[in-house]
Amino acid sequence: MNTKMRAALTVEKQVVIALWKLATPDSYRSVGNQFGVGKSTVGAAVMQVAHAIKDLLISRVVTLGNVQVIVDGFAAMGFPNCGGAIDGTHIPILAPEHQAAEYINRKGYFSIVLQALVDHKGRFTNINVGWPGKVHDARIFRNSGLFQKLQEGTLFPDQKITVGDVEMPICILGDPAYPLMPWLMKSYTGSLDSSQELFNYRLSKCRMVVECAFGRLKARWRSLLTRLDLSETNIPTVITACCVLHNICESKGEMFMAGWEVEANRLAAGYAQPDTRAVRRAQEGAVHQRSFANQFHDWPGYGVKVLFVSP
Repeated sequence: MNTKMRAALTVEKQVVIALWKLATPDSYRSVGNQFGVGKSTVGAAVMQVAHAIKDLLISRVVTLGNVQVIVDGFAAMGFPNCGGAIDGTHIPILAPEHQAAEYINRKGYFSIVLQALVDHKGRFTNINVGWPGKVHDARIFRNSGLFQKLQEGTLFPDQKITVGDVEMPICILGDPAYPLMPWLMKSYTGSLDSSQELFNYRLSKCRMVVECAFGRLKARWRSLLTRLDLSETNIPTVITACCVLHNICESKGEMFMAGWEVEANRLAAGYAQPDTRAVRRAQEGAVHQRSFANQFHDWPGYGVKVLFVSP
């Protein structure tokens, strides 16, 4: 909106400001100085563009596409009848105001989890964003729409191959955190024979595409490495927008320089992670909370079942 003080930003300038902010580890103030606007204007531009990308593009860009092309792609890499590789990655955030302890992941910093299924070229075909960092990958997966579609057999065509005397549907590949299912393969553990070792090698080789996809996502959109300074409700929208932009770049064959990933790794390693003081405060709060919960047995209502009904 135009005001007496300043003309409204054009859509083009808002998009450029948002892309710059998402692609760099720069602060809102630094980006604002770069474009001659205030830091609040940068924040508003980022969210407007991120919402537009999520609302208008995600259903067209983060999609399964041609399943047979994906299956053929993974088969060429060594694994037959595979429709994707799944994994989760942690996106660092600032300490949330509420329930901060829930966001501390196993590495000791605050994060939100991005679960993604990728095709043979490392493009996201399904994403789930927003679970707190403390939550295990398997739980996130079991509570996702992706799990439900795979369980119901509605994600992929009913296309089976015969291996020995077993019919194998189109499956996805996961690491040991995921459950072994007829439609989800993971590696063998323990003492292995040569055929099991070969199976693990092929699975691992194909599963690397999802790890590479996360690496390229964060190398291009480096704001994801620097503790997103947003509310818990806005962070998933920004992460989703970055995933859409990743797919657009990959599909269009946009240049990706090896130095970007090196720089991203350096940034991630050098950034002050975790925020130990905030983590300690959150953990102390949880300990304090548990000490009160410990006294439940003294309450008159202890042992009485309570039914919570959603409004």
